[in-house]
Amino acid sequence: MRISVPRTLLVALLRGSASSTASAFSLNSSRTVRSSVTSSHPASSFVTNLRGGALSTTSLAMSAERPFNTWTFDKHCESMDWTPASEITLSAAAAEGASVDDSDVIIVGVLAPKKDENEEETDEDKEIDPIVFSGKAKELDEALGGALTDLASENSKAFLNGSSAGTMTPSMRIQSAGGKAKRYILLGLGTEDTEKGIESTTIMKLGAAVATACHDQKKATSCSVVLPSQVESSASTLTDFSTAFYSGLYSDNRYRTGKKVEIKAEDVKSVTLFMESGAADDAESSISTGKNLANGVSLTKDIVNAPHNVLNSVSLADTAKKIAEESGGSITCEILGKDECEKRGMGCYLGVARGSETEPQFIHLTYKPSGEVKKKVGIVGKGLLFDTGGYNIKTAMMELMKFDCGGAAAVLGAARAVGQNQPEGVEAHFIVAACENMISGRAVVPSDILTASNGKTVEVLNTDAEGRLTLADALVFADKECECESIIELSTLTGACMISLGQKICGVWTDNDDLAKSLEEVSKVTGDKSWRMPMAAEYKEQLKSKVADMTNLGGRYGGAITAALFLTEFVDKKKPFAHIDIAGPVWDDATGATGFGAKMVSEWVSRQGK
Repeated sequence: MRISVPRTLLVALLRGSASSTASAFSLNSSRTVRSSVTSSHPASSFVTNLRGGALSTTSLAMSAERPFNTWTFDKHCESMDWTPASEITLSAAAAEGASVDDSDVIIVGVLAPKKDENEEETDEDKEIDPIVFSGKAKELDEALGGALTDLASENSKAFLNGSSAGTMTPSMRIQSAGGKAKRYILLGLGTEDTEKGIESTTIMKLGAAVATACHDQKKATSCSVVLPSQVESSASTLTDFSTAFYSGLYSDNRYRTGKKVEIKAEDVKSVTLFMESGAADDAESSISTGKNLANGVSLTKDIVNAPHNVLNSVSLADTAKKIAEESGGSITCEILGKDECEKRGMGCYLGVARGSETEPQFIHLTYKPSGEVKKKVGIVGKGLLFDTGGYNIKTAMMELMKFDCGGAAAVLGAARAVGQNQPEGVEAHFIVAACENMISGRAVVPSDILTASNGKTVEVLNTDAEGRLTLADALVFADKECECESIIELSTLTGACMISLGQKICGVWTDNDDLAKSLEEVSKVTGDKSWRMPMAAEYKEQLKSKVADMTNLGGRYGGAITAALFLTEFVDKKKPFAHIDIAGPVWDDATGATGFGAKMVSEWVSRQGK
């Protein structure tokens, strides 16, 4: 990933402390241990199964028992643990005739009344109109002697009658005679809009909010969610809710121990959606589809969160193999090693990979439907497991460069979801050229000239513009060897895109209007925000080389555009192709990996066969 920063921090970065490095290592002279993961509870913590191994005086052990797989002093890590999926049961049923309050926690969805078009923005001091319940919410309120009305009134300034989707009131405990106390919460569904209805992004906010409530309400084992008739009990509604709900329960405990482990909604066993619009016939299938998508998002987060001492090209290839194994035969996995890549002339990819500790692993997952194939598509992800910048070493953000595999993470997370949901009519090729961008006596240096697998030569002006080099050979593979009809590529490619669009929106570059439109539609449905960017052909002048076909870096300005233009040199010009730069939204400074891109890719692939 190319980021322009001041070089004044270079000296500070290069000054290492031998003593601090040494103190991070301890020797275990008795045995080498490996851990395996088992699930003991919903989103459970890891249980380490220690296996006796050969005696070693060079095994790495942060304690007598290592909590996770990592390298030893002499050997790289070969596998990455996955965060286990939540075992909470999510179901949906018709609200009519059901005992909706037969749970420890009852969440009641509330739609705020539609605003008058002529109504001005409310003043902070203006009194909020009393809430008006209907349907099951009204029945519950009456049965509770108006307690829900009081709850809304007491929190009127913050809750605003539910006008902001996903907002919740504090819980209210009510003790019934001879029974246990139940907790009631009001959930805002947004402002009613009879024309638009309730959009998918709103449903996802509700799913995430319910997951949070389940976690916050300690010792509760069951939860009911009452949704009014305006919330359709459609397949898409249940899938969106399920995806957001299970994604909201994600907690990466792989590298935590003891009291630092946090299991989301630890005591909850079941959540039931009571739909006033009735029960959908395919409710179980739709919820399962959403959970599978959440599993894909979870894997995407796992990959981006993993440190380099765990995740390298070998352990990422192992992850790809596991995706194929759990797909039930719908996905096959092919890993091309150094020799296979050399036979194909992948000089750009191998040039970057030469500096890595582990050998290159070119990952190719192929999903095939059970029936007719209507379209064959390629999805390429940038797989730099760590990016030091190479000899053009980074002078800032080095600690975040484990997220430079965000494109690969999104692609593999999507592959996992596609393999489980098995969409019809589409054959999908998921491709990652995995390696690291490191400094060594073998690493590429500025001024080297590399030859891509399509025969084009590239002068390396900057070793920190390495991602596009690995992508070049991956794109040629998708285009020529897999013969994909349409190709999209995701990468954390440029800091320039982050400056342009911030940390919430990815940039999309394509000359194909139909592909741009389909990606825009998918973006709106999944909530993975995107914006189409200009593909200014005149900027290609910046890529001219004095000694090769092109350089790997343009001028100071328009860096995100010249990066996109570089990639177009490795795909047939007549073939629909889109470059998607996800450098901004792949990481959140407060929470870590976001899982961005997995839903977008999954949805895009699924639509190709329709």
